[in-house]
Amino acid sequence: MARTTPSPRDRYRAQVRAEIKEHAWEQIASAGASALSLNAIARRMGMTGPALYRYFGSRDELITELVMDAYRSLADTFRAAAADGADLAGLAHAMRRWALGDPQRYFLIYGTPVPGYHAPDDATAIAAEIMATLLDACAGIPETADLPQAAETALDAHLAEHRQWDGGHRAPAPVLRRALTFWTRLHGVLSLELAGHFTGMGFDAAQLFSAEVDGLAGR
Repeated sequence: MARTTPSPRDRYRAQVRAEIKEHAWEQIASAGASALSLNAIARRMGMTGPALYRYFGSRDELITELVMDAYRSLADTFRAAAADGADLAGLAHAMRRWALGDPQRYFLIYGTPVPGYHAPDDATAIAAEIMATLLDACAGIPETADLPQAAETALDAHLAEHRQWDGGHRAPAPVLRRALTFWTRLHGVLSLELAGHFTGMGFDAAQLFSAEVDGLAGR
């Protein structure tokens, strides 16, 4: 089947939408996602508000586009790392590099929720792709890994019945627990680092992250 070439109008529309998103990220970086304003973006671009709304019908539609882009970027980062042979630790370090490369993108999907905004189901589906890659890597973690053992059986049983987040992976309950524990603990360290809470404490945050990864991966 021949590939359809986008029309000049379609290319122009894609270009304007991309520029709108660039200005949106600038706003988020300076004032946070909750302060995102389409009218302010329109003024920056020399457009009227109604003209800009032809490209994004609402603030939430624009936020959704940014959220989808962020999730897709991380999912692609994970998939590329896994294709290159990255193990669980490799995925963790790929995630840290991705987050440090654009902290605002990280915080949009893993930071404080935007008041009144709810991501659509298709954004959740992309997040499940990320978790599926993580579950594949977690299947090889040795049982001696540094994971909490308190109430382990109860948590395994609970996760076996509450696994909507696994994207249909069907990993056994112990692997679900390992993946969820790994994910939450790494996000804890990474969120503190990105928010600047380690500033002035006198240690290398990269070494702390590496130590946490090694412990969780059973190294």
